[in-house]
Amino acid sequence: MRRRMILAAFCALSLTGAAPVPPKRIVSLNTCADQYVLALADPAQIAALSPYGHDPELSAAVGKARAFRTLKRPSEEVLALRPDLLIGFPSGDSVVGAPPGRWRTLALASADSHAMILAQIRQVAAAVGHPERGEAMIARMDRDLAALPRPKHRGVAAYYQRRGYMTGTGTLVDDLMRRVGLVNLAARLGKPALSQLSLEEMIAARPDWLIVEAGSEKVVDQGTEMLHHPILRAIPRIRVPQAWTVCGGPAYVDAARSITAQLDGAARRGAAQINAAPRP
Repeated sequence: MRRRMILAAFCALSLTGAAPVPPKRIVSLNTCADQYVLALADPAQIAALSPYGHDPELSAAVGKARAFRTLKRPSEEVLALRPDLLIGFPSGDSVVGAPPGRWRTLALASADSHAMILAQIRQVAAAVGHPERGEAMIARMDRDLAALPRPKHRGVAAYYQRRGYMTGTGTLVDDLMRRVGLVNLAARLGKPALSQLSLEEMIAARPDWLIVEAGSEKVVDQGTEMLHHPILRAIPRIRVPQAWTVCGGPAYVDAARSITAQLDGAARRGAAQINAAPRP
């Protein structure tokens, strides 16, 4: 009976990510997990990051990530690295084909809201042995978000991507829109989390804003070329790095701050133009 109780307790710790002893060799399996590990673990604890850890388009912490090894062939390298904690999704054991119990794992679903980001910060902070860092990070995020202007109605926006894909409700982008006072066009149109909207449909919907990925000004293929169609030129754009929205994490604050600043800047420019217009 005592043995079964000990085993049950160990399994519970593994499932929640809580660690009785701080791990010494942590491996992150995806770029979203990278963000948390880099922010919450000691550098000496990090054995390797995900294959895309050095990609500036996907990693919001690429500056820190460059100091660490990234996986090239995870299934082979993880076995050789002999980690004591794997963080990522799906379950680390299923990714590398190791027998259950070879190491502790913490699976993380893709965060689709600010509340989910906070929960994951606490999970990872506990798993790496530094829960106090998680609470400190949450306090900083709360402070920075509270410093933003109070949300007000700023119009309807569409997060528009290459090949006409639009991000809908139930996503991190949708959560960001609501935080800064924007209405998601996808919600107005009853679209799912990801859908395609033609240029004609976009013009007919008449959004006040297009939110696009930073760097989309460059045409690299037919998928990005449609974002430069003359029919879209009249719609003002908000530009946000993809790395800030592809994953949850501390970059959520950067995205909210940047969108707010761009909206406020556009409002000031509009007011200045009205004031500078000749009086009848």
